[in-house]
Amino acid sequence: LFLLSMPIVLQQLIASSLNMLDTVMIGMVGETELASVGIANQYYFLFSIFIMGISSGCSVFISQLWGKKDKENIRKVLGIGLISGMIITALFTIIALLIPKSIIGIFNKDIEVIRLGSEYLIIVCLSYVFTAISFNFAAASRSIENTVLPMVASLAGLICNGILNYVFIFGKLGFGAMGVKGAAIATLIARIVESIILVAPIYFAKGILAVKFKEIFSITKDLVKSVYTTIIPVMLNEACWGFGNVTYAIIYGRIGTQASAAIQICTTVQNLFMIITFGLANASVVIVGKEIGSGREERGKLYARRLCTVSALVGLALSFILALSAPMVLSLFNVSQAVLNDALLILYIYAVVMTAKVYNVMLIVGVLRGGGDAKFGAMVQGITLWFIGIPLAFVAAFIFKLPVYIVALMTAIEETLKVVVLVKRFISNKWINNVIKDIENESEIAI
Repeated sequence: LFLLSMPIVLQQLIASSLNMLDTVMIGMVGETELASVGIANQYYFLFSIFIMGISSGCSVFISQLWGKKDKENIRKVLGIGLISGMIITALFTIIALLIPKSIIGIFNKDIEVIRLGSEYLIIVCLSYVFTAISFNFAAASRSIENTVLPMVASLAGLICNGILNYVFIFGKLGFGAMGVKGAAIATLIARIVESIILVAPIYFAKGILAVKFKEIFSITKDLVKSVYTTIIPVMLNEACWGFGNVTYAIIYGRIGTQASAAIQICTTVQNLFMIITFGLANASVVIVGKEIGSGREERGKLYARRLCTVSALVGLALSFILALSAPMVLSLFNVSQAVLNDALLILYIYAVVMTAKVYNVMLIVGVLRGGGDAKFGAMVQGITLWFIGIPLAFVAAFIFKLPVYIVALMTAIEETLKVVVLVKRFISNKWINNVIKDIENESEIAI
């Protein structure tokens, strides 16, 4: 577990540090710039959850196929992920280029926020195609237990982004200060560098994931149907969660620019603390999926129980660390005292529910998904988010007009309720589902 999860944790630490770097550097410019970039990144977040859903759904198949060493179908499943990702990318990029101001205006009505946010979005949306490629190849690499390459690619992207942010945002080395536009250009270049470093070695070495056009065109309808049976629930889960978070962002944005800035800071910090969790969860997809795909279900159950125990302990540790470090972390941001006060209270709330959040991620993103039970995770996520979290936040913000930190507290209630339902499902063992049986039984599809 340690050997498999640590490179994943490091990769996600690097990726989240890239976002943290953007937020901190833009935060040095001002609150309006911070809010505008944060809102523009909500659109990227919406795009990324669709791509993440596709790549994560494919990784369930690839992990189980890896257990049987079925290399040809591994490449074909990756091909399905790439094609699906390009379709989603084209849609999001075209919309961003055509109506950037309308997109930003959904979240905030401040004219300056809309202007700056749309400037950023028009440039950064050009990076989406490279993000889609990186997501799919990184997820597939992790699924075949090659976790080092995605980590190296992410590190290169982080270094590139950090240097270019410094140069373009603040106007160094002879360049004029470009502010949010400079941050967008830096992100675009960093994503290109990351995708090249990730994909080029795979094809130069003619590795397992070096999918060819002829393999993509030889994909059968039955294989696509089998893969999409898993992809769709995963994508719905990610989309449901993503739209929910975007809805939260709209609620916070309508409260005001100060609330939006506070939430942007806290979300960035929380994501940084959740890196270990997502690293463990992604590793558990590979570990559990490989055992189930190989027919070793009892060992898969044993590993799943151990992973859940580890996640609970990690959650407790992260809760204490977040609570203790919150004041120091907030000192990095150049924002008003009012924003800092709100942000500190929100981070304390996040710390209280951290253990429940970590455990839920391990089950939904890791164990259940690795076991082929993505549908149940999507259902629980959707019901608790849309019927508990969002209604409570809406009532708190717009009917009772409570402070932003109370609204954040309302959103945290859903996390605690999910634990009960997910634990019951886990104990029942109904989450075990060998998804590659369909491939094996459908006239030996492409094997």
